[in-house]
Amino acid sequence: MSRPRMRRRLRGKPGAVFYKPHGVSLSSLEVIEISLEEYEALRLRYVEKLNQVECATQMHTSQSTFQRILSRALSHTSQAIVMGYAIRIVTK
Repeated sequence: MSRPRMRRRLRGKPGAVFYKPHGVSLSSLEVIEISLEEYEALRLRYVEKLNQVECATQMHTSQSTFQRILSRALSHTSQAIVMGYAIRIVTK
Protein backbone atom coordinates (compact mmCIF):
# COMPACT_ATOMS: atom_id res chain seq x y z
CA MET A 1 0.00 0.00 0.00
CA SER A 2 1.37 3.41 -0.95
CA ARG A 3 1.79 6.30 1.42
CA PRO A 4 -1.10 8.83 1.42
CA ARG A 5 -0.38 12.01 -0.49
CA MET A 6 0.27 15.08 1.66
CA ARG A 7 -1.88 18.13 1.14
CA ARG A 8 0.06 21.03 -0.34
CA ARG A 9 -0.56 24.70 0.34
CA LEU A 10 -1.49 26.43 -2.89
CA ARG A 11 -2.10 30.16 -2.77
CA GLY A 12 -1.85 31.37 -6.34
CA LYS A 13 -4.81 31.05 -8.67
CA PRO A 14 -4.22 31.20 -12.41
CA GLY A 15 -5.70 34.14 -14.30
CA ALA A 16 -6.52 31.76 -17.14
CA VAL A 17 -6.53 27.98 -17.45
CA PHE A 18 -5.54 27.73 -21.14
CA TYR A 19 -2.52 29.17 -22.93
CA LYS A 20 -2.00 28.50 -26.61
CA PRO A 21 0.00 29.69 -29.60
CA HIS A 22 -1.44 32.78 -31.26
CA GLY A 23 -3.40 32.25 -34.46
CA VAL A 24 -4.00 28.52 -34.02
CA SER A 25 -7.38 27.16 -33.00
CA LEU A 26 -7.44 25.23 -29.76
CA SER A 27 -9.27 22.32 -31.39
CA SER A 28 -6.27 21.66 -33.67
CA LEU A 29 -3.66 21.67 -30.89
CA GLU A 30 -2.23 19.01 -28.62
CA VAL A 31 -2.80 19.96 -24.98
CA ILE A 32 -0.34 19.48 -22.13
CA GLU A 33 -1.78 19.59 -18.63
CA ILE A 34 -0.06 21.29 -15.72
CA SER A 35 -1.33 20.69 -12.20
CA LEU A 36 -2.03 23.49 -9.73
CA GLU A 37 0.96 22.18 -7.77
CA GLU A 38 3.21 22.72 -10.79
CA TYR A 39 1.67 26.14 -11.44
CA GLU A 40 2.32 27.16 -7.81
CA ALA A 41 5.92 25.91 -7.98
CA LEU A 42 6.57 28.03 -11.09
CA ARG A 43 4.88 31.04 -9.48
CA LEU A 44 6.84 30.86 -6.24
CA ARG A 45 10.21 30.16 -7.84
CA TYR A 46 10.15 32.45 -10.90
CA VAL A 47 7.54 35.14 -10.17
CA GLU A 48 8.01 35.56 -6.41
CA LYS A 49 11.75 34.78 -6.88
CA LEU A 50 12.00 32.66 -3.73
CA ASN A 51 14.74 30.06 -3.35
CA GLN A 52 13.77 26.39 -3.34
CA VAL A 53 13.89 26.02 0.43
CA GLU A 54 11.54 28.99 0.87
CA CYS A 55 9.25 27.65 -1.87
CA ALA A 56 9.12 24.22 -0.23
CA THR A 57 8.29 25.82 3.11
CA GLN A 58 5.50 27.88 1.51
CA MET A 59 4.02 24.73 -0.09
CA HIS A 60 4.42 22.61 3.07
CA THR A 61 6.63 20.04 1.35
CA SER A 62 10.24 18.93 1.44
CA GLN A 63 12.84 20.60 -0.74
CA SER A 64 13.37 17.42 -2.75
CA THR A 65 9.63 17.05 -3.41
CA PHE A 66 9.47 20.71 -4.44
CA GLN A 67 12.36 20.10 -6.86
CA ARG A 68 10.49 17.17 -8.44
CA ILE A 69 7.32 19.27 -8.82
CA LEU A 70 9.30 22.16 -10.34
CA SER A 71 11.19 19.86 -12.72
CA ARG A 72 7.92 18.34 -13.93
CA ALA A 73 6.44 21.84 -14.44
CA LEU A 74 9.48 23.01 -16.41
CA SER A 75 9.42 19.87 -18.53
CA HIS A 76 5.73 20.29 -19.39
CA THR A 77 6.08 24.01 -20.09
CA SER A 78 9.20 23.57 -22.22
CA GLN A 79 7.61 20.79 -24.23
CA ALA A 80 4.54 22.95 -24.90
CA ILE A 81 6.62 25.91 -26.06
CA VAL A 82 8.99 23.90 -28.25
CA MET A 83 6.33 21.67 -29.81
CA GLY A 84 3.67 24.40 -30.11
CA TYR A 85 1.15 22.74 -27.79
CA ALA A 86 -1.52 24.40 -25.68
CA ILE A 87 -1.11 24.41 -21.89
CA ARG A 88 -4.09 23.63 -19.66
CA ILE A 89 -3.84 24.27 -15.93
CA VAL A 90 -5.89 21.59 -14.18
CA THR A 91 -7.74 23.33 -11.35
CA LYS A 92 -9.08 20.24 -9.57
